[in-house]
Amino acid sequence: MRDFWIALLLAVIVLLKLVDVIQDTGLALPAMHLAQEWVLLMLSAVGCIYLIIDMRRRSKALQRLADSLSSREAQFHTLNTQLEKAKQSHAKAVREQFMQWELTRSEQEVAQLLLKGLSLREIAAVRDTREKTVRQHASAIYAKADVDGRHALAAWFLEDFLGEPGDGPQEPSAPA
Repeated sequence: MRDFWIALLLAVIVLLKLVDVIQDTGLALPAMHLAQEWVLLMLSAVGCIYLIIDMRRRSKALQRLADSLSSREAQFHTLNTQLEKAKQSHAKAVREQFMQWELTRSEQEVAQLLLKGLSLREIAAVRDTREKTVRQHASAIYAKADVDGRHALAAWFLEDFLGEPGDGPQEPSAPA
């Protein structure tokens, strides 16, 4: 908006300068004075035109940027919604699997904390229980899930996300 007022002011100056030059032409003024006024008139006109063109260009660029931002916000919202649905779906699948393994409520809590990466000591602190109790729950979980430990437990839930072997990046083959 500031540019608009500057361009308008410059246009008024150009018009007033044009009137002044026309009036000075009728007077017997030195040619050098008239030449200076014509140069100033032309420079002011060119500056005014340049400013108006630049304002339009920046206005269009700003509109394109706003449109792009709006589009990206919509994409972000869609992605965020999809991510939230996937998170809820995964949490539901984890709970269902815990039920299939017939984990007790305490074992489910410990399993959740194991999946989040907490150590046995940290889990004991969070649950306000002894580390030995947590260790017993963890052993029961591993036995019911038929896995060897916390890494295998976590891998059991991540397997579907990672896909089949060979789906990931391939190692370059050695030349024959």
